[in-house]
Amino acid sequence: MDEVEINGLHIAFERKGEGSPLILLHGALSDSRMWRRQLDELSDEFTVVAWDAPGCGRSTDPPETFRLPDFADCLAAFIEEIGLVKPHILGLSFGAGLALEFYRRYSSIPKSLILASAYAGWAGSLPPDVVEERLQQGLQQSRLPPQKVVEKWIPTLFTKSVPVEVINETATIMSEFHPAGMRVILRSFAEADLRDMLPTIKVPTLLLYGEADQRSPLYVAEDLHARIPASKLVIIPGVGHDCSLEAPEIFNAEVRSFLQANTK
Repeated sequence: MDEVEINGLHIAFERKGEGSPLILLHGALSDSRMWRRQLDELSDEFTVVAWDAPGCGRSTDPPETFRLPDFADCLAAFIEEIGLVKPHILGLSFGAGLALEFYRRYSSIPKSLILASAYAGWAGSLPPDVVEERLQQGLQQSRLPPQKVVEKWIPTLFTKSVPVEVINETATIMSEFHPAGMRVILRSFAEADLRDMLPTIKVPTLLLYGEADQRSPLYVAEDLHARIPASKLVIIPGVGHDCSLEAPEIFNAEVRSFLQANTK
């Protein structure tokens, strides 16, 4: 992996391929390793960059006061530092919320948005009691042994038909989460309400959701689709929240088709 320093934070990332740039933003309790199949399969046509967000993977932990706008500012500086111009931005779950906040603050940079298992922030997509429950549970879990956290999260990310190797790979990544980074991300997303900026999106936008997503249910998908002008919604049948891991062939095909149509 490569590494750059952004405002005192060490940001690790993987870069592969040549062509129009595509940035991959992972979800909470994850890092760039979740994008292995996308790095491998899409780099034949695109420059694919997957970062470890602050507080994740090999990147350093941000201050406790870090919130979604700070992640977006860090991402903008990261894009400039590694020399990408007009990248497509693909985010999953927390990463999709980050992509939306990034567009709010830097609308001239993204060429397109791909939002997988997305929320308009937890506060923007979920009832207040659900937001508070998720936040408090997550904060408590951040202090548990990693294996206990994995046991609680994995069943909410996939359907029961997911291959065991995908579960094992995800469990390995999740077990290396940063407790401090997890708490920052949870608080960031619990506070985020991005509904007001959705109608302002003027770039091509693809919404990708698993039909059986427990964490970001289809009513969330339909709400974002209704609010984002000219967005395209694709539902992947029989798949859960981590749709890029559970159905990578379908996921990659949808992403490739969308990028080909919007790379000129």
